[in-house]
Amino acid sequence: MESAVHQRGVGLRPDSAPESTLLIVDDDEHVRRALRRVLRRARCRVLDVPDAPGALRILEAEPVQVVVSDYRMPGMSGVELLREVKERWPRVQRVLLTGQADSTAIEEAVNQSEIYRFIWKPWDDGHLLITIQSAVDQYWIVEENARLQKLVAQRNAELERLNRDLDGQLAARSQALVRAAQEWRACFDAIGDPLAIMRDGGCEVVRANAAFARAAGVQINLLNGLRCAEHGFGALPCPSRCALPRGGAAEREARFGERTWLVRSFPFEAESVTVVVYKDVTDEREVTRRLFHAEKMSAVGQLAGGVAHEINNPLGGILAFAQLMSREERSADDIENLRLIQDAANRAKRIVESLLRFSRRPREEEKGPVELSQVFEDALFLLSSQLKGGRFEVVRRYEPAVALANANQLQQIAVNLLVNALQAMGGEGRVVLTTGASDPGRVRLSVTDSGPGIRPEIAKRIFEPFFTTKPEGQGTGLGLSICYQIAEEHGGSIRAESGPDQGACFVVELPAAHQRKDREDITS
Repeated sequence: MESAVHQRGVGLRPDSAPESTLLIVDDDEHVRRALRRVLRRARCRVLDVPDAPGALRILEAEPVQVVVSDYRMPGMSGVELLREVKERWPRVQRVLLTGQADSTAIEEAVNQSEIYRFIWKPWDDGHLLITIQSAVDQYWIVEENARLQKLVAQRNAELERLNRDLDGQLAARSQALVRAAQEWRACFDAIGDPLAIMRDGGCEVVRANAAFARAAGVQINLLNGLRCAEHGFGALPCPSRCALPRGGAAEREARFGERTWLVRSFPFEAESVTVVVYKDVTDEREVTRRLFHAEKMSAVGQLAGGVAHEINNPLGGILAFAQLMSREERSADDIENLRLIQDAANRAKRIVESLLRFSRRPREEEKGPVELSQVFEDALFLLSSQLKGGRFEVVRRYEPAVALANANQLQQIAVNLLVNALQAMGGEGRVVLTTGASDPGRVRLSVTDSGPGIRPEIAKRIFEPFFTTKPEGQGTGLGLSICYQIAEEHGGSIRAESGPDQGACFVVELPAAHQRKDREDITS
């Protein structure tokens, strides 16, 4: 008899997660071989042994779902083997292979082994495959039922434990809900923008946060049921008057008093209430307006630069013709008139060149030694018409000071500081321009005026973009912020101090440039 174990391994079904194993027990090698050949089409792992002891060893070593045993075998018969399998592994499905004449085997198998199916010899291949498939399915059904019964038992025990603890859990849940409501209320009130839940199209308050109460001028405990009247919820506009569309989220700007509000509405789907959020956008709109104004002024500056560039050509022609005519023999009056023409043209040319130099956009790499006193002189020349218009005294206190900087950008700082000083003094006053050395490796320039000075409450904001104390239309609030940016880009700084006569003093410190003599010594 052959004692070797033969196996063929594949899954039972394409959709079956667990692997199924079939054990064939028959002392006839030809029968076992025939069964293996037929069961190749059954997608399961097939093991075969020639006797009952070998089958028991396999069952003890690994899981098996179906045992197919011949009835007549030497030693332990098939019925005895299947009876022991039933006692030791009751979930394993048992199939008896027997001849149709073995009625005794059928009776014993039914009474003692409680077999699942009979397979008659000789068998039909299709019937054999269906029988084996049914036995395997039955095993997994029994296995799943056992698992479900165990799970149901566990769930029942868990439900009993939960029922015993239900009162305690309900109390804990109630406390948690109270805490959640308190946290929600704290978060609701912590929102900085006014927010309210309203009904009746936004006319009646159901609930609102602390910011809404402050803006409406109402105590927070009196908000519930508050209705919109002509006052429009205090400082807030009434949403019902904002023409907000119904049926979906919407937003609309509303001007109320001196403030501009962005009103957003978010309706609830299941209830006739709406969440309304207010946002004060007055400052944002003002900043946007000033940005548009700054862009417009930048475009005007570029246009002025282009116009100045175009004026250079006719000015050159005027100078050339005036010089040619002055060389001819003319009367003294003509010569004097030609000299006046040349002087006026030269003055116009200097103004145009200054405008071009001031309006030209400097490149980052255009830095070199810049004499600070010359920066002031160029700025004074640009502002000569304004200086003549009032009774201004300009005091120059120049000491040698050469900065490593961009001349055009420094000229922009000087012009801005001078313009601010002249405007602060009104029609008359005294301006002191100072240049000189500062800390080691740095130089400074300063502009001091005899105006009213800078109030302490605005001193910390004067370098902020768009902050200005000038009347509407007379300033963009960008001059000092541009000066601050230029000074920072040069590795320097700008600050405001109190002048000796209670005026304002702006001090700019910059990195010093190496002297030409030092560079020549190093080169030689």
